[in-house]
Amino acid sequence: MMFNELFAGEVVTELLQQLNDISRKSCFYKSSALSLIRRIEELLPIIQELKYSGVELPAFRQSQISRFSETLRGGLELAREVLGSGRWNVYKNVQLVRKMEKLEKHVERFISGPMQAHLLADVHHMRFETMERFNRLEERLDSMNAGPGTSGRQGMEAEEDSNLGIFGGIGLEIGKSKVKKMLIERDDLNVVGIWGIGGSGKTTLANEIRRDNQVRSYFNNRILFLTVSQSPDLEQLRANIWEFITGNEDISHTNNIYLPQGKSQFEWGCGARALVVLDDVWSLPVLEQLIFEVPTYKTLVISRCKFPKRVVNEVYEVELLREDESMSLFCHSAFGQKSIPPTGDATLVKQIVSECKGLPLALKVIGASLQDQPEMYWINARKRLSRGEPICESHENKLLDRMETSVECLKKKVKECFLDLGSFPEDKKIPLDVLVNMWVEIHNIDEEEAFAILLELSEKNLLTLVKDARAGDAFCSYYEISVTQHDVLRDLAIHLSNQGDVNDRKRLLMPRRDTELPREWEKNTDQPFNAQIVSVHTGEMREMDWFHMEFPKAEVLILNFSADEYFLPPFIDNMPKLRALIVINHGATEATLQNFSVFTNLANLRSLWLEKVAVPQLSNTTVPLRNLRKLSMVLCKVSNSLDPSVLDLPQIFPRLSELVIDHCDDLIKLPLSICKVNSLQSVSITNCHRLHELPADLGMLKKLQILRLYACPELKTLPPGIGELVGLKYLDISQCVNLKCLPREIGKLTSLEKIDMRDCLQIVSLPTPTILLNLKSLRRVICDEEVFGQWRNLEKAVPDLHVQVAEKWYSLEWLNG
Repeated sequence: MMFNELFAGEVVTELLQQLNDISRKSCFYKSSALSLIRRIEELLPIIQELKYSGVELPAFRQSQISRFSETLRGGLELAREVLGSGRWNVYKNVQLVRKMEKLEKHVERFISGPMQAHLLADVHHMRFETMERFNRLEERLDSMNAGPGTSGRQGMEAEEDSNLGIFGGIGLEIGKSKVKKMLIERDDLNVVGIWGIGGSGKTTLANEIRRDNQVRSYFNNRILFLTVSQSPDLEQLRANIWEFITGNEDISHTNNIYLPQGKSQFEWGCGARALVVLDDVWSLPVLEQLIFEVPTYKTLVISRCKFPKRVVNEVYEVELLREDESMSLFCHSAFGQKSIPPTGDATLVKQIVSECKGLPLALKVIGASLQDQPEMYWINARKRLSRGEPICESHENKLLDRMETSVECLKKKVKECFLDLGSFPEDKKIPLDVLVNMWVEIHNIDEEEAFAILLELSEKNLLTLVKDARAGDAFCSYYEISVTQHDVLRDLAIHLSNQGDVNDRKRLLMPRRDTELPREWEKNTDQPFNAQIVSVHTGEMREMDWFHMEFPKAEVLILNFSADEYFLPPFIDNMPKLRALIVINHGATEATLQNFSVFTNLANLRSLWLEKVAVPQLSNTTVPLRNLRKLSMVLCKVSNSLDPSVLDLPQIFPRLSELVIDHCDDLIKLPLSICKVNSLQSVSITNCHRLHELPADLGMLKKLQILRLYACPELKTLPPGIGELVGLKYLDISQCVNLKCLPREIGKLTSLEKIDMRDCLQIVSLPTPTILLNLKSLRRVICDEEVFGQWRNLEKAVPDLHVQVAEKWYSLEWLNG
């Protein structure tokens, strides 16, 4: 098959159309469909470049394209099958989802493999392009000119960042193509952004764009590049920009600078097109002062921070390097060539490259630090990187110190929260609920402020929020959201936390999982440790594996491990101020906890998170947690702990306000004594597939405001006593597929504000309108089409009520365990 027959034909176009239909109509396949759309669209600019290059492809490359063509044709047939599949045929849908994921991997493999070869097809063209880039690099180094608004360290950093793009590969070309389209083809976009983590190549991309011939031609070679920095001279920058836009060279040389405002600026917009590139922008108020309302020019903003759409109309988020691109850049810095030399240890090199996680600056700095070093130095570097430690002074100064600039501008409390993120394992999602609980307990803030801090860190690219499709609404659970962080940022948090004597650190952390506790800790056990947060990450721990340690100031203890059995650390007895305990097993099965008697001394514990453990039997004598406010059990075995014959919950947890039980597959019914825990305000029983009934006296919980019963398929009825929950504001019964009806008593819930009853397949009729009219506080209902009309009739009588049909959404997490 010839190149044009595949890519100029209808296969790609039709497949994209089918995938778009799938993403709109079926949430079961939405994730894979959107990923495939993104991947295939990423190919288009590369395809166009090859199409019009005039290159005659060799036979073996044509065979690669032919195989990929068959993959796409198979994908087209699969897409048609997906669109024709019934939504309630769960087994077939699961099989089709897996086929979609397989197709996604095939496309990804093609992009990662053969496509790279295609990009090098025209050897002469690529040689010319590479030499041109090297020439430009030499010119930049020879004529390093900070320009207006650039000074000192910031100017050097921007220049250093710009040197990262020599081996940018496909990622750089795709980013360049997307930003060019925003600047040239979108007249509705006046301000465009490039956003990314520090050291990810933002400035590199901006420099490639401003030197692009098509961009220069479009803007008539009128492109101004300014570095703003954290402490800019705003008056001078504004004058430089206005001088550039108007062509009035006298403005910046006068002491009486007049810059028109608002509509007056717009009236100046009669000149030629122009582009202003603002690099290293840190603040929204600063950015707003550097944007003028002149229609004939555009602004390209480069920043680590995310700005609102009203200011920056559209943003391209810089992607980190793929594995092959990472290897090329690292080898160029370490060996002066694009691949591992024959004398190099390929395994060792790959391990070190893997630690850089695709961050260009890390690859460049660490590679240069290892240049011409002996093998033992490389081995030590790998070990230090795995512990989150700098490998040498150059690594610390050029990478970690530079990354630290992202943290220096944070308010003290926000910075402390950022540093707390180093307490969690690498490459693991952190449940937001865990973070919020921890921050509330140790930073003296409420949940709303904790969430605001999280959003600020996300907007500054210091962490990534991973949302469940249902998250974000009022009353949503924080465990529907999780947090991830690039390893270099995590290493920065650990690096900053590990400064000073080990006994005086505010955070005592194990950066990576190990078979034993750090020797540094053992050597200093003669003195108390003053840490506020203690984080341990090991495999199986027996009693003899622990040593005596005292923590008079510890308020948070995080225990991460992978094991079938785990002996809780005896030093918990020496944590009199402990307020939050997090126990997370990353092993394949629920771990048996030993030494549960240490809980008898946790008089001040307020938050307890248990994940993938077999919870021991709870009793008033072994676990008198008088001050516990929040108990979370996730992926746990709980049948022992919730034995109603021995469990007296109000005696054990007299102040418990929030109970979370999630993915606990042996929970059949709740203990009756739960109805006597008068302090409960929130109960979440979710994804418990064997739960078949609720206590009849549930209505005794007069303070209960939130009741989640999401995805409990064996639950068939709600007790009539639910009508006595006079304080209830939110009821979630979604995906309770065997729930027969809403009880008549629901009309007594006069405080109820929101009901989520999506995917309640058996509920086809509601209580009478007379009963539902009593729900005076109801503001939002999420339901299926079958009952939408009945709820819609209520909208006319209940002010401010909004009824919506839920978008179908499915979770396949249950397939993993």
